[in-house]
Amino acid sequence: MNKPLLISFVVAALAAAGAESFRISLYEPAVVKGKELKAGDYNLSVKSDSVTLAQGKTKLEVPAKVENSDKKFTQTKIRYNENNGKLSIREIQLGGTKTRLLFDTGVAAGGE
Repeated sequence: MNKPLLISFVVAALAAAGAESFRISLYEPAVVKGKELKAGDYNLSVKSDSVTLAQGKTKLEVPAKVENSDKKFTQTKIRYNENNGKLSIREIQLGGTKTRLLFDTGVAAGGE
């Protein structure tokens, strides 16, 4: 194997290891860190201290606290707070992993 090709594989592997990717679906419009998201499917990339949500050409990177649970989550769950009729995402549990994403919504926890 030649050197440039080997370097390309190493760079690609490191880039893939830097962020985990998942798919989530929002069934209603929601707010995350003050940014409004439309209902629909999103690609979600998790980094050490932030999350990127992408839908088509739209990308949104927001800070998030990434935690690991003791047990794997059986399914992806999105937990919300409701404030003045708007849903704010406060937590995403990623199914098949032990990863939980926490978002500061600025309101007290009340609903799911």
